[in-house]
Amino acid sequence: MTAVPAEKKTSIFKGVNRVRISDFVIAFVILLLSLTCVIPFVHIAAKSISSNTAVLSKQVYLLPKGLNFDAYVSIFKDGQLTHAMLYTIWMTFLFTVIGMIITILAAYPLARRELKGRSVFAFIIMFTMYFSAGLIPEYLLMNDLHLLNTMWVLVLPLSFSPYNMLIMRSFIRSTIPDSLYEAANLDGADHFQILTRIVLPLSKPILATLALFYAVGRWNAYADAKYYITTKSLQPLQYLLSNMVLNSGQDAVSLSEASAAESTPEVLQSAVVMFATLPIMMVYPFVQKYFVQGTMIGAVKG
Repeated sequence: MTAVPAEKKTSIFKGVNRVRISDFVIAFVILLLSLTCVIPFVHIAAKSISSNTAVLSKQVYLLPKGLNFDAYVSIFKDGQLTHAMLYTIWMTFLFTVIGMIITILAAYPLARRELKGRSVFAFIIMFTMYFSAGLIPEYLLMNDLHLLNTMWVLVLPLSFSPYNMLIMRSFIRSTIPDSLYEAANLDGADHFQILTRIVLPLSKPILATLALFYAVGRWNAYADAKYYITTKSLQPLQYLLSNMVLNSGQDAVSLSEASAAESTPEVLQSAVVMFATLPIMMVYPFVQKYFVQGTMIGAVKG
């Protein structure tokens, strides 16, 4: 067994040390970035279950003090926020289903080479990503279509996303080979059968990714409700939360006097933020695997 020269040993250890130091720096930076996302959320969660006195005296940071759930009791006791939650869940579900159907039906033909003029159609769709008519023409259009103060004004206008369609088209073109289409055509399959039996089963990662994009986008949106909705029963949860935060909780959400008296506005705001975040947090772990895979494939390939 030959001995390793001392100079070579030193160079080897230096290389290992450089790798270890760089890995440590990268991990430290990632940790800091993660903490910037996690710490505010933990702070809000701690405030939502802390006592009014501790919150008003600025004693709550990452751990709750004077544990109590009065703010959550107030939310459920009043009923307006629970109604907005159920209404927003139903609206988000409809929005996601309609958006996915439209996206699939647009991306599949644009991914097929035999479609004549597909580049022109793709350019027309992509053009809408950069230019729009503006808010006033959109409002006049919604008024002419009699969509104002209806749930559909929050569902239909944004149900198709050119960005999501282009991602799915790139995924289909880069993932599904032409040989599968040719084999299906030889077996006598039509386009609907090819789409449902070949394309969609092989596109589960990107379908889960885009569905999450649609759901999160609709769940967090509130600007369109501000422009198109005046009926309180049709206002989504995020719109009520926005009003509550902007107005410091005063008359933003019409909680009953008995409910509002149990919690200060700051504690109630924190509880509403957590209340509005929980549904997305409950859904994300089930689609995380597909989300990461679909994002990488849809963004890198094609």
